[in-house]
Amino acid sequence: MSGFPASFPASFSASRRLILGLVFSAFAAAPLPAAAQETVTVFAAASLTNALQDIAKAYEAKGNKDSIKFSFAASSALAKQMEAGAPANIFASADLKWMDYTDGKGLTLPATRVKLLGNELVLVAPADKAKPVTISKSLDVDALLGPNGRIATGLTDSVPVGVYTKQAFTNLGLWDKISPRIVGAESVRAALALVERGEAPYGVVYATDAAIAKNVKVVATFPTDSYPPVDYPFALVKGQDTPAAKAFFAFVQSPEAKAIFKKYGFSVN
Repeated sequence: MSGFPASFPASFSASRRLILGLVFSAFAAAPLPAAAQETVTVFAAASLTNALQDIAKAYEAKGNKDSIKFSFAASSALAKQMEAGAPANIFASADLKWMDYTDGKGLTLPATRVKLLGNELVLVAPADKAKPVTISKSLDVDALLGPNGRIATGLTDSVPVGVYTKQAFTNLGLWDKISPRIVGAESVRAALALVERGEAPYGVVYATDAAIAKNVKVVATFPTDSYPPVDYPFALVKGQDTPAAKAFFAFVQSPEAKAIFKKYGFSVN
């Protein structure tokens, strides 16, 4: 090993030479330290939960040793957390508004931004009470909900699914009747859970969330011209675009990852 003498002075006893020889041999045989494992933290819209978890498993199955950690919540909540200093490497929003917000605050890198996915808005009901509904301007809200019925969705002033819901019912001329019946939840998955538990007779969620839900059925699909396209932009976070983050960000856009997104019902750009 470089830096150690090839032989010992004659004054060294045989036992000393033996001990030092063993020590030097141990140093020479010691393996070099492995590259440090990095953690990649992804802040992602709640509706991406299952797909991104499967994509992380596929990434790790390819021998990638970096640890992929997720924080799933409403895009609005995640953007505010980032603004408050919460560390993240990648942000995946369920609408353009909150990605625009993080861009405007200098939190994300606009040059890395990619509009990767799309989704649809649907009306769901508990499976044992599900009956087809036609969403149109002539929808009879009182007949649909009865005197006390409610519709669960995201908070209509901040959570993307709730914002889309308000836009859809507004464009259909139904918002004034619907708005008193809305139960706003902190995320699309929280709204879905209210319907799954039978606490709300209807919910407005994304088609992909309805597809993985238990004991819930889609009873109507909203007209696509009643709300803006449900787009999912992804971007790297400024100052946190590490090599590990860039590697996973690239994998999320790969054909293998896109196939997983499609499996869960997302449209892929």
